[in-house]
Amino acid sequence: MFSGIVQSVGELRAVETRAGDVRMHIHSTAPEVRALKPGDSIAVNGCCLTVIDKLPDGFSVDASRETLELTTLGTLRSGARLNLESAMSLSTPLGGHLVSGHVDGVGSVRARSQDARSVRIQIEAPAELSRYIARKGSICVDGVSLTVNSVAASGFEVNIIPHTLEHTILGEYQHGTRVNLEVDLIARYLERLLDTQGTDGHRR
Repeated sequence: MFSGIVQSVGELRAVETRAGDVRMHIHSTAPEVRALKPGDSIAVNGCCLTVIDKLPDGFSVDASRETLELTTLGTLRSGARLNLESAMSLSTPLGGHLVSGHVDGVGSVRARSQDARSVRIQIEAPAELSRYIARKGSICVDGVSLTVNSVAASGFEVNIIPHTLEHTILGEYQHGTRVNLEVDLIARYLERLLDTQGTDGHRR
């Protein structure tokens, strides 16, 4: 599990194709990254991946074919900057919201505008995710826990404060940028709990 509070921004140094999927070599010298060991989980742009190897200046992860197809990781090239967050422990403060690192869909930036020192970003989301996105609710965008400012038929809007702009890749977003989205876990579970159709075919 993660909190959606990005700890550092790394850089994709190399993508190595291996029998249909890829191994990604990521550069970062952040203390949280230096503490990683093989087998640990890390969120890379919101995708939960497993550390395969430690490198002198970073780490390596494998991305399966499904991950490459269902997230933005398959389009990344060397030099891309990446939001990084190591997995939470029981002593980790929950500064954002509960994030699983399982991307629900890929959205697209539709507009960006300045709002005092902050930036407002409109994101188009897949239609099947719209029912999980609520005004003042939480959403994870490329691994960053954000509050939804408003909801429209085709997506939502968020407000990015200066600290987030400086310490994540969100400040680089432009029209057309594709982003990984994970909706609030609580919304998912509530839908399941409120489902009136039992698995045995009888209404509950």
